[in-house]
Amino acid sequence: MEFFPAPLEKLVEQFAKLPGIGGKSAQRLAFFVLGLPMDEAQEFANAITDAKRKITFCPVCQNFTSGGLCSVCASPKRDGSTVCVVADPRDVAAIERSREFNGMYHVLHGVISPMNHVGPDDIAIKSLVERVAKGDIKEVIMATNPDTEGEATAMYIARLLKPFSVRVTRLAYGIPVGGHLEFADDATLMRALEGRREL
Repeated sequence: MEFFPAPLEKLVEQFAKLPGIGGKSAQRLAFFVLGLPMDEAQEFANAITDAKRKITFCPVCQNFTSGGLCSVCASPKRDGSTVCVVADPRDVAAIERSREFNGMYHVLHGVISPMNHVGPDDIAIKSLVERVAKGDIKEVIMATNPDTEGEATAMYIARLLKPFSVRVTRLAYGIPVGGHLEFADDATLMRALEGRREL
């Protein structure tokens, strides 16, 4: 039995499809949207359709852009000899927030995951190899997540790039700032010891 009119039920269903949104949160969002004035609701809907229609992939790094090169690839101030490989455009935003990296990016749009039927041809590996083959890149930093799929993807790409004279590095892992050793798992402690550096 439906508690709400069909259009409201459909709106709740659509919100429930969003990651991290359960049934109650979807209902809350649907009611919030219904409470908006018509012009604000239309603006919200237009923002979604405009983003879907206008956002494309940068022809160089595969990051999101609204046409042509993304802001990083278009900047003459960036170091084109270093490329940071990430799984997702959100990872670019995270690294950019640190304000420590001045190189370029390459967005894979996923990781190799046989369990989810995602192979090397399903993500943007070929375009990365083509970029490296041109010879301008000196270092490729693998910045995929430190989970099974992220590690497998990093290792696979490292093997593909071996024939080229390019340095392939991996982000260091370890104890987070403000963390306590007693709460760190064995794998994190092992990585922290492996990635130690001089003071």
